Amino acid sequence: MEYGFRLYVAGHGPNSIRAISNLRRLLDSEFNGLYTLQIIDALKNPQLAEEGRILATPTLVRVLPPPEKRVIGDLSDREKVISALGLTRLTGIAAIEER
Repeated sequence: MEYGFRLYVAGHGPNSIRAISNLRRLLDSEFNGLYTLQIIDALKNPQLAEEGRILATPTLVRVLPPPEKRVIGDLSDREKVISALGLTRLTGIAAIEER
C-alpha cells in the first residue's frame, strides 16, 4: 500500500519547521520510504490551501489511501499522529515535493 501526504505550512516559522522535521522523522523511521510527501506553503500558494480547505497550519493531510484524514499541529506526538491518520508501518521509496 502506498501513502500520500500533503503538509500545509505557513512560511518558515518555528511551527512550520518543527512540523516538517517531525513529519520527516516519523515517515523515514516508520515507513522507510513508501510514501509521497507534498509540502505546501499556504503563504506562497494560498489558492492550494483554499482548495484543500485548510483553516489552520500546520495541517497534515493523508490523501492516499482514501478517505482523507487530517492532523493539525506540530506533529510532535508520533503515536497520536500514527493513530489519527490510521497508518501502518511499511517500507519502500520516498518522493518529496515542495511548493
